[in-house]
Amino acid sequence: MASFSLVLFFIVIFMLKNVDGKLMNDVNKLGLNNCDLFNGNWVYDDDYPLYDSSICPFIEKQFNCLNNGRQDRDYLKYRWQPHGCNLPRFNAKHFQHKLKGKKVMFVGDSLSVDQWQSLTCMLYAADPQAKYISKRNGSTSFFTFPKYNTSYLISRNVFLVDIVKMENGTRVLQLDSLSAAAQWEEMDVLIFDTWHWWFHTGRKQAWGFVQDGSSTYKDANRVTLYEKALNTWAKWVDSKVDTTKTKIFFQGVSPDHDNCTGATRPSESTQGPHPGEIVLEKVLRGMNKSVHLLNVTKLSQYRVDGHPSVYGFGGHRNVDCTHWCIAGVVDTWNVLLSAILHQI
Repeated sequence: MASFSLVLFFIVIFMLKNVDGKLMNDVNKLGLNNCDLFNGNWVYDDDYPLYDSSICPFIEKQFNCLNNGRQDRDYLKYRWQPHGCNLPRFNAKHFQHKLKGKKVMFVGDSLSVDQWQSLTCMLYAADPQAKYISKRNGSTSFFTFPKYNTSYLISRNVFLVDIVKMENGTRVLQLDSLSAAAQWEEMDVLIFDTWHWWFHTGRKQAWGFVQDGSSTYKDANRVTLYEKALNTWAKWVDSKVDTTKTKIFFQGVSPDHDNCTGATRPSESTQGPHPGEIVLEKVLRGMNKSVHLLNVTKLSQYRVDGHPSVYGFGGHRNVDCTHWCIAGVVDTWNVLLSAILHQI
């Protein structure tokens, strides 16, 4: 019986590692047995939201739903409840002390900007009298709290790999090139994201040609291109990053919804496994270094009510069912980020 139990134990451990690949088992590190922080449900909580977003003077218009005229408030009142445990409430002071003297960078598209702005607002709202410095240099924005000597940066890099403009004006997507990595290597915490821009076509398509090693071609299956870029990024992490010093996260694919107009509460079902998330997890499983998957895809699929909808940048002309209101769902991504950071 004892030997059977031992075998069963190792089978369970193997399964856990197989689910997350080489990722850290962050749930166990939280000391919460049999608890997966990313599986649960949304519960109505009168103590939410975590902060009053109206006091944050720097939220971009596309995320500032209340300021853009959204009248319903229930979407602000939902708290993520994992099955079998309680997600620690965000504590801005503890978060700042944990990262004192550190540089934290989000790298990705506008969903990364969304999460970055949410985090800076969560920190600012907890201490609105604290001095902060906000500036932008090219595609990188900086938000620094001198009190803690902590900087939170966002690098707008929608593919992670390079886009190069040729002399004739043609833009080439270089699947095996990461020129921005030199800046990334200076950071203490990195949170990456890429997905949505890979599927733009027509005038919105960012490249004219794709360069893949010695091969150049006009286009290809977009999921295949996405996977090739992720593999380039993964090789960089495995070869260049000391993950005992620099903590690496990858933001799970943020789901959009076909129609979010008028939604005021979470849906009761998800859209099923996301194709981008399947590819991302495959790449992460093949890595040698520890990368923490911020697996927000499924929990965000429930939140059709959390998008700006007609209260984003485009109003009724361009209904936004991709980004997330601040305050709102994206705050939970940062609560999860905080919970994991405090255990690694």
